[in-house]
Amino acid sequence: MNAITLLQAAAGGGGLEMIIMMVVLFAIVYFFMIRPQNKKQKEIQKFRNALAVGQDVVTIGGIHGQVKNIDDNIVTLEIATGTKVKFEKSAIMPAGTAPEQK
Repeated sequence: MNAITLLQAAAGGGGLEMIIMMVVLFAIVYFFMIRPQNKKQKEIQKFRNALAVGQDVVTIGGIHGQVKNIDDNIVTLEIATGTKVKFEKSAIMPAGTAPEQK
């Protein structure tokens, strides 16, 4: 059998069941994958907007430091005594939060 024959058989035998199955599948994907990811992204964005001087953070590269200065989108971290490094705000995570592995 080829793909055209399979598509014709599916279309003729149960169009309504196929639509219901697709809706159920999308709902499962939404509630178990998309929604939790969006919630996590909102929490991280809220954290980044509430950054304060003196707060301990971790960069997405794993560098631990303390916030010394915040200028618009640039965050200056002190990673050792007298050693300051600048990072984009989007590269900052809360201390104790590991970046998601792919």
